Amino acid sequence: MSATRRCFLRMAGSAAAAAATGAALGCASPAAATRRWAMAIDVRKCLELDGCRACIDACHQAHNVPAIPDRAHEVKWIWKEPFERTFAIEDPDTVTAALRGREVLVFCNHCDNPPCVRVCPTQATWKRDDGVVAIDEHRCIGCRYCVAACPYGSRSFNFVDPRPFLVHTTSEYPTRTRGVVEKCNLCEERLAKGQPPACVRACPGGAMLFGDLRDPDSEIRKTLAARYSIRRKPELGTRPQVYYVI
Repeated sequence: MSATRRCFLRMAGSAAAAAATGAALGCASPAAATRRWAMAIDVRKCLELDGCRACIDACHQAHNVPAIPDRAHEVKWIWKEPFERTFAIEDPDTVTAALRGREVLVFCNHCDNPPCVRVCPTQATWKRDDGVVAIDEHRCIGCRYCVAACPYGSRSFNFVDPRPFLVHTTSEYPTRTRGVVEKCNLCEERLAKGQPPACVRACPGGAMLFGDLRDPDSEIRKTLAARYSIRRKPELGTRPQVYYVI
């Protein structure tokens, strides 16, 4: 199925829900095919803001992510994990003291070769032409195949109705229901307006870079060319597009 046809079918199936919430459907424009969006996190800059949750809070508020206290049922789009767990293949003896035992940000890697897309039986998740691994919660049937396929634990399943756990809601993004999967969408609704992801905008230390890898003049491209960076589980061949500059 072509990207254009998939976009049309998604819009037809989701138009009513999107109209009720004012949410963007997020279909990539023809111009988006010339881009490859990616994220880079300057780990040291991030760690300088010890205990900071600005990016997490901004993301969760922008996307109506519920604050469910039960860890077995929690939903999260962006969170923190210990460095050694995030990069398990790294030799602990070679990790500097500045990184050992510290926590780094993790979220959907928007892989070039996403296993979640291959296993979805309803095409509720797919990779856009600009590299964003999108998800349509309205088409999700809750089979959780994508959850099992993702090697990064980047998807959450709504075991319970998330809406009672929303303190504040925004009409810019739809709320979800019990029985569907959700994850970071790289703020596709903001990209459609020419705006950066909410987490990038909220970071007080400038530790998160977002941009087009196909643009040689973009800040992220220049940073990755000048600095050493690593990615999560590169040996799996998923080709993550979230880079960690260390």
